Amino acid sequence: MAKVLIIGAGGVASVVVHKCCLNPDIFTDICIASRTKSKCDALKAELDGGKTQITTAQVNADDTQQVIDLIKSYGPELVINVALPYQDLTIMDACLATGVHYLDTANYEPLDTAKFEYSWQWAYRERFAAAGLTAILGCGFDPGVTGVFTAYALKHHFDQIRQIDIVDANAGDHGYPFATNFNPEINIREITAKGRYFENGQWIETAPLSVKSSYDLPEIGPRNIYLLYHEELESLAANIPGVEKIRFWMTFSDNYLTHLKVLENVGMTSIEPVMFEGRPIVPLQFLKALLPDPASLGPRTKGKTNIGVIIQGTKDGQPKTYYVYNVCDHQACYREVKSQAISYTTGVPAVVGAMMLLKGLWKKPGVYNVEEFDPDPFMAELGPQGLPWVEDFNPVLLD
Repeated sequence: MAKVLIIGAGGVASVVVHKCCLNPDIFTDICIASRTKSKCDALKAELDGGKTQITTAQVNADDTQQVIDLIKSYGPELVINVALPYQDLTIMDACLATGVHYLDTANYEPLDTAKFEYSWQWAYRERFAAAGLTAILGCGFDPGVTGVFTAYALKHHFDQIRQIDIVDANAGDHGYPFATNFNPEINIREITAKGRYFENGQWIETAPLSVKSSYDLPEIGPRNIYLLYHEELESLAANIPGVEKIRFWMTFSDNYLTHLKVLENVGMTSIEPVMFEGRPIVPLQFLKALLPDPASLGPRTKGKTNIGVIIQGTKDGQPKTYYVYNVCDHQACYREVKSQAISYTTGVPAVVGAMMLLKGLWKKPGVYNVEEFDPDPFMAELGPQGLPWVEDFNPVLLD
């Protein structure tokens, strides 16, 4: 059906490539491009021989002209951006310059500021609309599926949504004393930033990891959960009419938090350059180089993830509650696509979102977050692609 350019060659990109090749009727041709071409070539070698035609390329996604040249030479209908979020804007610029649709899994983030917001990408709305191009933002799991879950709930189960609690739990064990399940630099920047939640039209800040609760998650059991800020809160606050409160919660083990606190105390999580032997280095980037590559965690990670949305609101004038979630098994993911569940739950939704665009179901000029599209075809495809979802109409509510 279509040629697609995939920019990135990390853990999430690997899942995207594998899943595209499992759907060759839609993804007839793919090009895998990254700064490190050898990673792209390794993926190609692993998957060559199937129906999807795979090519590879080297590209520095920080350089808009390099991305433009690659798009012109390959001629894709869509660019799936699973590179670093620092590169979102250069890739969007390249898509505009070449007339190609765009999809990513995480919002743009400046290199020098730990700031998660959509303002930079939303500023592209008029340009994409004028060009007749679609840009789909945040089409991972959270952000991504959690937004689709919310849109689905509003369409089918609520007249009015009052409160949204997103709960992201990982009960996996990789056996390392300390490692992150996705890009360490992005992961640690998220966690060490101030918490923030939306209530009655206002954003309320909290100290990092200072708000804690507990929740008994299906197939995982009771877990401590901590309030964080996550970018889908911003888009849901803008796109769900009349919502009064939105929070995001994530699980962390005591061991993880102890390691993180020590690293923070000694300055290793800082994004401010320091001079070392006559040259500037960013401590967090150096720490990233020391930690295990998330793509290497797949064969050794055991256990499950549970990510879902607990919603409160009204239907036909009566109070209603609803919980929709997915449980994903790390080892099952590895058997299928040689990846752990964190990369899997991000990569699969990107492929489903790409399907929606290429089939014309999520194709309209402009820049959109996933909850602005019809959730039904996405939800229908999610299970068959490996992320089945479960509904609970009488969930335990968070305080």
